[in-house]
Amino acid sequence: MKHGAFVGRLDHDRIVAAIRAAEDRSRGEIRVHVSRQSVTDPEKAAAAQFEKLGMTKTAERSGVLLFVAPASQRFAVVGDRGIHERCGPGFWTEVAAAMEADFRQGRFTDGIVKGVTKAGDALAEHFPRTGSPDVNELSDEVSED
Repeated sequence: MKHGAFVGRLDHDRIVAAIRAAEDRSRGEIRVHVSRQSVTDPEKAAAAQFEKLGMTKTAERSGVLLFVAPASQRFAVVGDRGIHERCGPGFWTEVAAAMEADFRQGRFTDGIVKGVTKAGDALAEHFPRTGSPDVNELSDEVSED
């Protein structure tokens, strides 16, 4: 699928609302990125984009990135060191699986929202909100390259 067609089918407001709802329950950060590039290794591309977006600079290393490359019909979910150490590699596969069924049916927003929600559940468990105010360290908007 072409990048523009994919992005045009996304409900950005609904995705941003899901990110904000997930982040309201934790001290973590979630981003969604849609790439114009065709990728053969989505995990590697996601890791590179994670760095470019400055996601390794969060205070608790609790960032999660949902990376989608519609031109190659691939996606990946990656997390920073803090959340990865608590959830393990199998968790990222679970999040991707939660998204995949909707993606296969062309329900891209639904799939992304499910991924954001599942990642938010893990962040809430491992990085729950405390009494002090949380700072939103990263943009909640869907980014593109």
